[in-house]
Amino acid sequence: MIKTELLKLRESLKKKKPVFIRQDAHKKIRLEKRWKKPRGHQSKLRLNLKGAGKKIQIGYKFPKAVRGLSKEGLKQVLVRRVEDLSKIDNKNEGIVIAKSVGNKKRIAIIKEAIKSGIKILNIKNADDYIKKLEGKMKEKKEKEKINKEKVVEKKEEKKVIEKKKEKLSDEERRKREKEEKDKVLTKKV
Repeated sequence: MIKTELLKLRESLKKKKPVFIRQDAHKKIRLEKRWKKPRGHQSKLRLNLKGAGKKIQIGYKFPKAVRGLSKEGLKQVLVRRVEDLSKIDNKNEGIVIAKSVGNKKRIAIIKEAIKSGIKILNIKNADDYIKKLEGKMKEKKEKEKINKEKVVEKKEEKKVIEKKKEKLSDEERRKREKEEKDKVLTKKV
């Protein structure tokens, strides 16, 4: 109950919190928007003058009890393997699947999390996401099959051409080689 009140408080504080950008970043393109402490001797921002922008200060922190929690009030745990799910407490923790996890393992993690009732924080609709990933995997397999077939066909064509070359007499072979060279040399790029 106290946690929900603190989460609401954090949300309202978040709305009031200003955007902290580097001094004069809005004037100069080469300056990044991320915060850097103003160190200039006559810096208006360092001197806290009115209208110069806001500096990062301790007063903008959120309540300690809800710091680092998700919107639902769950502690975020990074997961890379299916085995990591066994250590997670359903009531207080939610999982975030690591970016580096592949599609096959990602699907297994999601299915296991759904089965054990664990909240996945970085995926909105798990069922649709699984269907999307499985579709991608099918397309990839089909492309791989097609590519393998093309490679096999090219190898067969080369074998046929080599057999024809062996059958041809020396003069005919020279003529063919000359024609092939001419094609390569006159080929448009």
